[in-house]
Amino acid sequence: MTEEGRGNDSGPDRFRSIAVHRDDVANALEASLRSDREVVLRATPPFSGRMRARLHALGAGGNGVDGEDAGSADGSDAPAPLHIDPRDLVADAPPYPEPDETASEHPDADLETRRERHAEAVEAWRERVRERVGSTVEIEVDGEERAVDVVALG
Repeated sequence: MTEEGRGNDSGPDRFRSIAVHRDDVANALEASLRSDREVVLRATPPFSGRMRARLHALGAGGNGVDGEDAGSADGSDAPAPLHIDPRDLVADAPPYPEPDETASEHPDADLETRRERHAEAVEAWRERVRERVGSTVEIEVDGEERAVDVVALG
């Protein structure tokens, strides 16, 4: 995840790659699309070579900052957690299947059958998202965008 041998700085400018679990990406993207919550993949400092970005819902304000991220408890200049939008991790994300669309595809089906078909459509969407996790992502470091490799797990 980081470049070795570049001093003791543990900030995000050292990122070379980031590991994400495919299920976390699909779950974060689904939660972002289906609710008003902002859900991201987050890596927290100190940044190291064995870390991965994990699913995280930001504060209700949606400003990218939550209570944990507002600064370190000891007042130090520790780097802030890195938040990655799941949309940035998925190449050509498919549209999320809406219940009305599924119902219109099976107009003569009973309610239970429609629910089953919609559940199948959602699972197929999740699988397509998991397959489309990209190999790089742009992250902002000190006001500049830079590409880092994405290591997709699972």
